[in-house]
Amino acid sequence: MRIYITALLLVAACGALSCSKGGNNGPSGGSGTGPGTTDTTTKVVWPSPAGDVVGKVTVGYQGWFACVGDGSPINLWWHWSTDWGKSPSPATSGIKSWPDVNDYTNIFPTAFANLGNGKPASLFSSYSEQSVDVQFSWMQQYSIDVAALQRFNPSGIEGPVRDSMAAKVRRAAEKYNRKFYIMYDVSGWTNMQSEIKADWTNKMKTYTGSSAYAKQNNKPVVCIWGFGFNDENHTWTSSVCIDVINWFKSQGCYVIGGVPTHWRDQTSDSRFGYLDVYKAFNMLSPWMVGRIGKVSESDNFLVQVNQPDLAFCKANGIDYQPCILPGDLQEHQRAHGDFMWRQFYNMTKLGCQGLYISMYDEYNEGNQIAKTAATAADVPAGAGFVTLDEDGTACSSDYYLRLTRDGGKMFKQLLTLTATRPTAPIE
Repeated sequence: MRIYITALLLVAACGALSCSKGGNNGPSGGSGTGPGTTDTTTKVVWPSPAGDVVGKVTVGYQGWFACVGDGSPINLWWHWSTDWGKSPSPATSGIKSWPDVNDYTNIFPTAFANLGNGKPASLFSSYSEQSVDVQFSWMQQYSIDVAALQRFNPSGIEGPVRDSMAAKVRRAAEKYNRKFYIMYDVSGWTNMQSEIKADWTNKMKTYTGSSAYAKQNNKPVVCIWGFGFNDENHTWTSSVCIDVINWFKSQGCYVIGGVPTHWRDQTSDSRFGYLDVYKAFNMLSPWMVGRIGKVSESDNFLVQVNQPDLAFCKANGIDYQPCILPGDLQEHQRAHGDFMWRQFYNMTKLGCQGLYISMYDEYNEGNQIAKTAATAADVPAGAGFVTLDEDGTACSSDYYLRLTRDGGKMFKQLLTLTATRPTAPIE
């Protein structure tokens, strides 16, 4: 699980700032320059031309849930339970949101009480081929372009499952004509500098031969999430980080950085002295989970953070892929889609190069867009899970997938730029 400094960040970035709205630069770019055009002031070709990530909507794909009896090498309640050896229950639950599992044929009963509708409280396993197939079929159905497959330290107990997930994702992406790329989350990875290179060389590089592997500027895409974060899980020196980035570039890769929110100022969640690390990436995707939770904060970030971020990226020839958050459902942030739509609107108006949805299947933190329990009838009785109708507005279980579809259309100029959400909560 990623470690966040939420309270500190919200105070530093939001609390003391005004919530005025940003200027209207149009969806084609903050300066009015289109993909691949030359900025005659800086003599830098910016942004990169449209490809598999530039001009596209990417979702962060955890793929990290397992169940006892699912046939996986781990054979534990991986990420569903706080005690992986015990069946999920109100006492051991590791999730904040309950998934809608109606489309899965391979599900596993838990120790939760039955759902409000009387059905057993069962969960899916990401290890199941059918689960991956279903989730990628949703990506196709709802026009999601790319899945960034999270890959944590593969040397530990989870390694064999991670390896299997890469193969399953490749097959599903090829089947449903979606793109995917490897996104290394280096949090807590002690021997990262040498092991990430070995992992790419010996295991992950082979996936770039797939027709579904994302390419940008004719180069395979790799993302590294975690360089520069100011905590004990990300302690590498700037020289180590730059070495790893440059090594991936030497392998012919287009390298995305999942970086701290305040990377440019190098304050709060960012270590100081890492600006050269951030400038070494081909694309920057600053983390946003826990930083904003309502529409006004999105407007504030547009002015105070996103606009200067994009200006810096333009001046340095770096593509910009900000996060879009559906909101923490359990914390009542979603406002039946208005919170997420405002971010689509703001980031499209800003003219960023790509969008990164945080996340696709992150039921642990409650910020998933994949199908989610819509009403009290769809969650275990008495377990306290918040459902999509929490503010009195009925929403279908696929609502945030549909919202992502429409936000992506607006970003690609297939829908008119509009601050008014066009997506109905119930279709």
